[in-house]
Amino acid sequence: MRHLPSEELIHRIQHSETDYMQDRMKAIKGRPGNPEGVEIEQFGQALCLYSRTMPWLSFNTVKGIKSEDSIHLDAIIDFYKSRDRKFQFEIVPAMVNQDLLSSLAARGFYQSAFHNSMYMNPQELKDMPDAGIVIKTIDKDEFEDYARIHCLGTGLPDQGIPSVALNNRVLHSRPGWSFYMAYAGEQPAAAGVMYMNHSNASLTFAATLPEFRRQGLQQELLRRRIWDAKQVGCSLVVGQCAFLSQSHRNMETVGMKLGYVRTTWTEREA
Repeated sequence: MRHLPSEELIHRIQHSETDYMQDRMKAIKGRPGNPEGVEIEQFGQALCLYSRTMPWLSFNTVKGIKSEDSIHLDAIIDFYKSRDRKFQFEIVPAMVNQDLLSSLAARGFYQSAFHNSMYMNPQELKDMPDAGIVIKTIDKDEFEDYARIHCLGTGLPDQGIPSVALNNRVLHSRPGWSFYMAYAGEQPAAAGVMYMNHSNASLTFAATLPEFRRQGLQQELLRRRIWDAKQVGCSLVVGQCAFLSQSHRNMETVGMKLGYVRTTWTEREA
């Protein structure tokens, strides 16, 4: 019989998601001169992430907001509007009440997307990684290959490869971060990233080059990362995916379960 996640577990999953993104942004901000213009601000429990040069919503987002943070909504909105930046609120069930949602709607925000947060105890992983698929951790001089997979696998243009390489290379020697590459023959074909802190592990990114999809590479990258988290004693692995996507199916296949479906709230266009 499957048990529903407890409120404590929901908060732990959410904290894991916030923890990795905050550490990533701190690392990017720490590059000499802060060339991406990263800013990190806290309003109550709400963590506000911003980048001047990276306009994508994942780098301009409010995470961890709770019901009691309603009093900070105007300050949060002003933080982004003063920087002329579109942004999003990530809303987690069990952390907000109707009053906060009504306050967002009154300020012109609407529910614009859904996203799954998946989890499992890695100690329950049954299958070892498939030795027939070669997966290696990435060395510092391999981040151009990683960035190529990152960009081409997610639909970003080639010109973004140098920037993606730089913004991920700074994580290579940072505590908790691990980068993985899966190969098709000798060709780097897919990549995955994991961040571990205390007993939590976050599967923070995954992508496959289009020509190598549907070959089981992402399932094995999942197993390898979960296996590594198991070996160091982690008791929680968390990952995100779109509902009913191939990533969702892969995560279910390796034993991950749905923790919650969080919603994204963005401002209506004028």
